[in-house]
Amino acid sequence: MSAHCTWCGTDPLYVAYHDEEWGVPEYESRALWEKLVLDGFQAGLSWITILRKRDAFREEFDDFDPEKIALWDAARIEKALQNPGIVRHRGKIVATVKGAQLFLDIEKEEGFANWLWSFVGGKPIQNNFSTMSQVPTATPESTAMSKALKKRGFNFCGPVIVYAFMQATGMVNDHMTGCPRHADLSRPSTVG
Repeated sequence: MSAHCTWCGTDPLYVAYHDEEWGVPEYESRALWEKLVLDGFQAGLSWITILRKRDAFREEFDDFDPEKIALWDAARIEKALQNPGIVRHRGKIVATVKGAQLFLDIEKEEGFANWLWSFVGGKPIQNNFSTMSQVPTATPESTAMSKALKKRGFNFCGPVIVYAFMQATGMVNDHMTGCPRHADLSRPSTVG
């Protein structure tokens, strides 16, 4: 794609992420949880840093299998802290273990994907921004989702992180109107 959004620059990994993943509606609960965890790990860092470490994260975190991660003990957390391929932040790793337990509760109660998508009415919000300066860092929807996640016990999920998560998972279409992906992702889509 030639006229992609400018935020991804020219790094081939970043361009591929923009062209193939970012903004594509994700309705699978485990995949949504993985992206929420990775956005939490991004706090204070750039997304390209996380993207470059994503394979190592997947390997260390049992392919983001919440049933496995929910059982991690102190020794397993210490093992993860020794992995130079991931972001070694104790608080974020502990939050991931707790988040896995919370995920399992929500998944059983109402479905994690259904719960998250309810904050946008079950379908992507179609924005029509022509410049990056028009894109908000947080919205009423991301603030509401952030508050609900925190109320449940999740960490590293402030409104700005949650908005980035919503953009990445296609809950909002924030591709610039001049980007070919904007039109591709503007077709109607709802929770399956």
